[in-house]
Parts: sequence; C-alpha cells; structure tokens
Amino acid sequence: MRDIDVIDAKTQEIKPANDDTYTSMAELADELPDSSPRFVLLSYPLTLPSGRLSVPYVLLYYLPENCNPSSRMSYAGAVELMRSEAVVNRVIEFTEVSELEGIEEKLGGGSSED
Repeated sequence: MRDIDVIDAKTQEIKPANDDTYTSMAELADELPDSSPRFVLLSYPLTLPSGRLSVPYVLLYYLPENCNPSSRMSYAGAVELMRSEAVVNRVIEFTEVSELEGIEEKLGGGSSED
C-alpha cells in the first residue's frame, strides 16, 4: 500500500493527494511530481535475506532538489509531525524518483534480481 500525501499551501494541512493506492513502485514513481515534495506512507511486503516475510511501514520523504524554498521548508518542518501521526519508526528521504528502484534494499530486503 502506498498513499501520497501533500501539504496544502493555504491551510498547511497534510492531506492525501488523491484517493489512489498504488500497488507498484513504478506506479508510484509515475505519480510523483518533478519539483514538488511529497510524503508517501509505504507498507511494502518483502522477503528478508533470512527467508522471513516482513512488511515494514515507513514514511518516504520525497524532496526533489529543484523544489521551491517555501515548499522545502513546509515539508521539512512537517516530517516529525507526519512520522508521529502515522506511527512509523523510519523515515527514508530521497531526492530522485529513480531512487524508488532501490527501496527494497533500504528496507532491509534482499534483491530478487542481480
């Protein structure tokens, strides 16, 4: 399950960008904008190197390098609030959509392809 959240510029409320739930990293990558930050709540099933199934629940913090300073500050200030409200233990920050391809390794799973 992957849900994209945005900060409303007028109200400063964190809310879903849409009602969609994404089932693959490719779908998620297609929906992330090139120059606007986003929060993504990610529940991602993976098999650990030990063979055990794990479903970590993490906050992905997408902060593209070319976003405007006002958005950058709004999202930076809301990371800890989002972390505590969503009750996630881990925040993974990334600046390029292409980094989603390696998210499984960051979550501690083994690679299914070499």
